Amino acid sequence: MKFFVDTADTAEIRDLAASGLVDGVTTNPSLIHKAGRDFLEVVKEICEITDGPVSAEVVALDFEGMMREAEVVRRIADNVAVKVPLTIDGLKACKALTDDGTMVNVTLCFSANQALLAAKAGATFISPFVGRHDDIGFDGMELISDIRLIYDNYDFDTEILVASVRHPIHILEAAKIGADVMTAPPAVIRQLVKHPLTDNGIKAFLADWEKTGQSIG
Repeated sequence: MKFFVDTADTAEIRDLAASGLVDGVTTNPSLIHKAGRDFLEVVKEICEITDGPVSAEVVALDFEGMMREAEVVRRIADNVAVKVPLTIDGLKACKALTDDGTMVNVTLCFSANQALLAAKAGATFISPFVGRHDDIGFDGMELISDIRLIYDNYDFDTEILVASVRHPIHILEAAKIGADVMTAPPAVIRQLVKHPLTDNGIKAFLADWEKTGQSIG
């Protein structure tokens, strides 16, 4: 499963990239606002950090507006994936952009039917939001299972990009289901490393090493 980082914080992306854990990056208007930087500038910098797909979202809601903004966004770098909402106009933009060779991430997916539409429109990625689904009393991971089944039934190339990831269990369940990609905030990715037995093991090994009176190098 590919790991995308859901942030516009370039320092965080660089740090995780050094560990080999960054296959791509997702951004959205909220993350750009949090970063407090110019949208085009920060996307360009992110594209220089990773060779993987970097999702940059358009904010227009009509087809013509989306296409105008997409033209600006996709000129930033070859690895930009234009992010569009799951609306009829978003699907029209998805079809036009993918037909022209541009990667497209269709976002704000909350049903398997929506995911089916995105695949038929040629989306590179579909982004179902599991955390927000959980928030209103639905099972976000059941949504991922349904999409996986449908895509496998019809051999769609669209990759399932699990978004709105809140904790490591979301990542574990997505991997077990067979999602292609997950995107999570840096803090959630770092939580994957943590285990009390690992910490206790390191502590015990260091205590025993200190008793040897030796040093390395």
